[in-house]
Amino acid sequence: MSARRFCQDPPLLRWSLTLLAVGYLVLFIVLPLVMLFAGALSKGWAAYWAAIAHPDTLDAVRLTLLAAGIAVPLNALFGLAAAWAIARFEFRGKNVLVTLIDLPLAVSPVVAGLIFVLVLGAHGWLGPWLADRGWQIIFAVPGIVIATLFVTLPYVARELIPLMQAQGSEEEEAALVLGAGGWRIFFRITLPNIQWSLLYGVVLCTARALGEFGAVSVVSGHIRGETNTLPLHVEILYNEYRFAAAFAVASLLSALALVTLAVKRLLEWKKQTQHDTLAVRQLGEA
Repeated sequence: MSARRFCQDPPLLRWSLTLLAVGYLVLFIVLPLVMLFAGALSKGWAAYWAAIAHPDTLDAVRLTLLAAGIAVPLNALFGLAAAWAIARFEFRGKNVLVTLIDLPLAVSPVVAGLIFVLVLGAHGWLGPWLADRGWQIIFAVPGIVIATLFVTLPYVARELIPLMQAQGSEEEEAALVLGAGGWRIFFRITLPNIQWSLLYGVVLCTARALGEFGAVSVVSGHIRGETNTLPLHVEILYNEYRFAAAFAVASLLSALALVTLAVKRLLEWKKQTQHDTLAVRQLGEA
């Protein structure tokens, strides 16, 4: 008996686990997607496009893209700076910084939204001070952007920190010894080494921003045409028993999720290639 055959699992076990995994995916992912798109088209293409082209839907799309367009670049810059500081320097409070970066993953988005209301709302700690200056944060676009910033904060940093720690700083130090400036080192050495992980984190951050519901729901006020994002608009349509319209708008989010998944898979392949190259280089140096 060959060693390969000896090490294989029994065929019954392999097929059972495979069927279990496939059945689970079909039941909880494929079937809901099929039902979603079937419900979206249940009244025909005319009703589908009417729901998509409705002014409230278009306003929700614009607000969703606006919140994501502000939150994602800011969190990408923060994640890059935080990863650089954590991976390259030793300083007091480093572990506290890492813990705070992970905080949005541990706190419920609804709780986070409530905290923002208690701090920035009309009767919150800073509410009177903001009102005196004519600044409305809660139940307005700034509150939605702040909530989106909070829930998407960890994704870029969490992708970059392990990679930059594994890469080390030898290349940057060598370039510095040879006389290269800080920005030249960043754009010619650091950024090319982390570009795929950076893009991967940005994709995850974007997907989270587009689909955020809990924190945004608390701070938005659900004002039609003003503070409704796409997920909130779906909820309103569903609560009004306009099921076909709700499914149609939800299909937009599902389509964005599928596109994000395809991009994510491509970047995973690129990132794995980058990790393999790094491993080969480290073995060669050893």
